[in-house]
Amino acid sequence: MSWIGELSGGKPPEPYIDDSPNKVPDPNIPNRMVSTKSANQPFLAYKEYRVDQEAKHAAWLEKKRVHDEKVAKGEPVEPLEPDPTEPVEIGLFGLLKFFFILFVCIALAGKFFTGSYTWDYQTRLLQLKTFIPQNQRLFSESLLAKYNGEDGRPLYLAIDGDVYDVSKGKAYQPGGSYHHFVGTDAARAFGTGCFQTHRTHDLRGMSDRELAGLAHWKQFYANHKDYVKVGRVNHPPINPATPIPEHCDPKKAQAAKEEEEAKKKEKTKSEHEEL
Repeated sequence: MSWIGELSGGKPPEPYIDDSPNKVPDPNIPNRMVSTKSANQPFLAYKEYRVDQEAKHAAWLEKKRVHDEKVAKGEPVEPLEPDPTEPVEIGLFGLLKFFFILFVCIALAGKFFTGSYTWDYQTRLLQLKTFIPQNQRLFSESLLAKYNGEDGRPLYLAIDGDVYDVSKGKAYQPGGSYHHFVGTDAARAFGTGCFQTHRTHDLRGMSDRELAGLAHWKQFYANHKDYVKVGRVNHPPINPATPIPEHCDPKKAQAAKEEEEAKKKEKTKSEHEEL
């Protein structure tokens, strides 16, 4: 950096001399020539633009003068066109148009880079069908059983009375690992894990832990982006005299039994304390 050398007593730098062969008059400084090199092109182009705008404005002012004179004389005239150099205000419509174009560009970029218009962002807010009123229906158990994927029918399952369309789930297709849940309300199995023997809506005797597990799965289907609630299933009342389904895991069955007995003792103790 030559100026540092000059400050320390060294030789000053040679003055800059522009020896470019292609020069034009400087638009701002009289009697000065500037190079037409690429670095000066934006500056020169802007000056040309300003000259053009001034010429258009002057022409419009002349048209306006003639127009006003004719109006003053009472002569018929056509509407005066707007000044072509007048800045155009964006306004609300222009702002909305800008954001719309921006939104479309972002969506297309997401499709290009991630294969998803939403950049793989998943939320039920993007599932517009969840906000459209649905013609939900009431199913009987026999009607629900028909929605098992056969003959082109969709795949429905129920959990604690709520019926969901799970046709988009590969695991629910015929031969899939969860196909045994299709066409029935296996709420008990979701809580106990006994997928083969507890395909029933009977929740009697389930432990708090098992009921919490069932609540988790109910939230899973209610909030899933691909599964939509289509109605409710009408179960006949459970006869309290019928035996409670046996647990497939003896250890869990014993734990549930002990928990139930502890709850009964606690309830009895509370009743005695109140007396």
